[in-house]
Amino acid sequence: MLIKSKRGWEIPESQVADEATFLNRRQLMKGLAAGSILAPMAGFLGSGTRAFGADNAPTADLYPATRNEKFVLDRPITEEKLPLNYVNFYEFGSSKNVAGPAQSLNIQPWQLKFDGMVEKEITIDAHDLIRKMPLEERLYRHRCVEAWSMAVPWTGFPMRALLDFAKPLSSAKYVVMETLADKKTMPGLSAFWYPWPYIEGLTIDEASNDLAFIGTGIYGKPMPKQNGAPIRLVTPWKYGFKSIKSIVRFTFTDERPKSFWEEIQGSEYGFWANVNPEVPHPRWSQATERVLGTDERVPTQIFNGYGEFVADLYKNKKGEKLFM
Repeated sequence: MLIKSKRGWEIPESQVADEATFLNRRQLMKGLAAGSILAPMAGFLGSGTRAFGADNAPTADLYPATRNEKFVLDRPITEEKLPLNYVNFYEFGSSKNVAGPAQSLNIQPWQLKFDGMVEKEITIDAHDLIRKMPLEERLYRHRCVEAWSMAVPWTGFPMRALLDFAKPLSSAKYVVMETLADKKTMPGLSAFWYPWPYIEGLTIDEASNDLAFIGTGIYGKPMPKQNGAPIRLVTPWKYGFKSIKSIVRFTFTDERPKSFWEEIQGSEYGFWANVNPEVPHPRWSQATERVLGTDERVPTQIFNGYGEFVADLYKNKKGEKLFM
């Protein structure tokens, strides 16, 4: 007799966040920076939305991918329209209404560069790389630093498979990721006070963890442009700003990078950015979160509910600000 025990990441699929909510993540962050979060969010979710998908993606034939049943949820999947329209993508503007402007992003061709401490530097088209990878769908919770959350069906591949492709040297300690910075298609780059390009990083141990995921699609379809097409990071135990979009470069190094938001305000947005309800943001509590598409506030969980799978990554990090 097979007895299945429930894991920390397992939540009812009926509670996963819908696609449109997820797409406007970065715009909400801007609202927070301006000192307002709940009112703008309520107004947005009450307004009409438009579906901005990725029907013409060159890898459309790969979707939907088979769901990995290991990754289930304790809440309903968020309604698709929300993640597709409620998105933060500062390269296209500081509001959450960037789905329209993001359609100017040209994802064909899309060159990915692997450099730094690797056996051999590689440049490959992202769509060619995606076809080499073991695509699957995973249901993950998503927790924004702005204290809202959703549940999303991501398509992609384990980040460990990307490391196997890149072949970093044993001396590499970090992988640094960089977003496209194209002034011709990204009007937000005119905000010269931001430290473009958008940079994020993980330790090699974090990138090798089972939960670390390279996203190429959502809701059974290729990744929409506003959500980070054609390739992005998904780290469900960290605040959402760590999950960098529209990546063009992976650099392996033995020096810890300074990420985009850490460069802007290191006292509020650190390198680790792990979720912890007991560590407040300097300007608001992280104890609870608003589930997008509902009026419900629920308790936030340590490491966003994935602690039993990632906590050991940080057991020897005394003195580090792991939860901001």
